[in-house]
Amino acid sequence: MQKYPNPMNPSVIGVDVLDRSVDSQGRLHSSRLLSTEWGLPSIVKSLIGITRTCTYIQEQSVVDPKGKTFELKSTNLTFTNLVSVDERLVYRPHPRDSEKTILTQEALISVKGVSLCSYLEGLMASTISTNAGKGREAMEWVIRRLNTEIEELAATARGSIRTPIAAAVTEE
Repeated sequence: MQKYPNPMNPSVIGVDVLDRSVDSQGRLHSSRLLSTEWGLPSIVKSLIGITRTCTYIQEQSVVDPKGKTFELKSTNLTFTNLVSVDERLVYRPHPRDSEKTILTQEALISVKGVSLCSYLEGLMASTISTNAGKGREAMEWVIRRLNTEIEELAATARGSIRTPIAAAVTEE
């Protein structure tokens, strides 16, 4: 939920929570709208006939604390007449090493109505693959940041319990 913004993926420029709820099984369901700014190469812009590169992505996620899984599905809402990208990520505990997490990532890319479709699909697949590494780095960045916040809160709580509160005394 705190993946964006992050220094590894500056293309995400906005995140809006559309809906968030907890179901009867204790799973957190979220629907978000991501605003992204893609720096597409000029040749790609001319091939697909666009000048603006701000895109919107709908993201659906489910966090299952009992099953210790996080599933994320995203699909583009912009330029769907030219390209569709449906992505699914699933984080789950490693079955034999509780210190590790398994990430499964799938993406279905379809380019339509423009020349060089297979070239553009390959370019998009390459970009998604590159961004997958950045996504893992971003998750690790979020975890480090949250751990730091937890440590700071714990230190503050310990400090307030051990440190007597000084009272101001004034003479009249």
